[in-house]
Amino acid sequence: MDMLLPSLSLSYPKVAGKWQNCRKFLGTNRVARMCAFTPSNSKKKTVWIWTENKQVMTAAVERGWNTFIFPSNRRDLALDWSSIAVIYPLFVEEGRLIDHEYKSVAAFAEISSPQQLEQFQISEEQADKVVVNLLDWQVIPAENIVAAFQGTQTTVLAVSKTQSEAQVFLEALEHGLGGVVMKVEDVGAILELKGYFDRRRDVDSLLNLTKAIITHIQVTGMGDRVCVDICSLMRPGEGLLVGSFARGLFLVHSECLESNYISSRPFRVNAGPVHAYVAVPGGKTSYLSELKSGKEVIVVDQRGMQRTAIVGRVKVETRPLILVEAKVESENESYSILLQNAETVGLVSPLHGEGHQRTTIPVTSLKVGDEVLLLLQGGARHTGIEIKEFIVEK
Repeated sequence: MDMLLPSLSLSYPKVAGKWQNCRKFLGTNRVARMCAFTPSNSKKKTVWIWTENKQVMTAAVERGWNTFIFPSNRRDLALDWSSIAVIYPLFVEEGRLIDHEYKSVAAFAEISSPQQLEQFQISEEQADKVVVNLLDWQVIPAENIVAAFQGTQTTVLAVSKTQSEAQVFLEALEHGLGGVVMKVEDVGAILELKGYFDRRRDVDSLLNLTKAIITHIQVTGMGDRVCVDICSLMRPGEGLLVGSFARGLFLVHSECLESNYISSRPFRVNAGPVHAYVAVPGGKTSYLSELKSGKEVIVVDQRGMQRTAIVGRVKVETRPLILVEAKVESENESYSILLQNAETVGLVSPLHGEGHQRTTIPVTSLKVGDEVLLLLQGGARHTGIEIKEFIVEK
């Protein structure tokens, strides 16, 4: 199959008169042309929608996605939707996507084999944007698509039918493709994709960690504690936010540091007992007992920089526990956490100026007056979501 697409310089007849009436909805400056979001790789991603479902269209527009793809024979549907929402319609026609004025916007290709991908070429006029519909994308790894266009100025969008499929294209080889075209008839897929972008947007934001002073330490008894093994390596100063109360989460250090007692395990956080809260993406919390393979947590460093990590394994074992309580200066409220009483378990300490910094204090060396880091937030929670209501926890 010859994958050399036709030149975008070909001329086409002027648009029919009905489309002139849509200018008041589309605008001459094309402000509704597309919407881009920034996930964890910090490069803007473009999202276009391919659907004939009005509810999907409405959900997408409400979330800022205004570019829609239609078959060439559904201009009537595009016109109808343009009368109720500000959208930018594109139409599939002869190996390209054209707008309502028959101007070429992007090249379009359907690829069903690795050989077709290798032979795929575009002319200079088409080099701006390319939409690729992989008819069997599992046979052609997303990494191959990213590698094929890496180093070019071309923005490549892959047609995706689910949020998880879109995520693969957006994250392949760390940088991912330039965007996705969601070809769906289900509103749920739009909501899931928006949730994905919301979680990734949080990654580039700094959490406002607060310095707290240890006020009480007490060896308690035995309890079921949770080790969280994630699918990423953690660096010194990084860990998980955990606490007995959601209103104050301690930054518990990973086991990435060398120890005389056990080999370094930079993928692990000995996080605390099963009842404790742990911070997860989206400003939510989860119980440690609820974590399992495939779930996500946020990894945070001393400066408050956060990133999302996938849980690979959770181990629950009975171990001796120690109670740690702390207060923030000028506040009377106390915050607490229980941790395994072991030399490899520690809390992250605040940064002080420049130069060499102590990153963690082992709980076995912790003493009253030591400084640790806390994340303060609302205490009332419903299924991990912060809510406004009266609550007393002690």
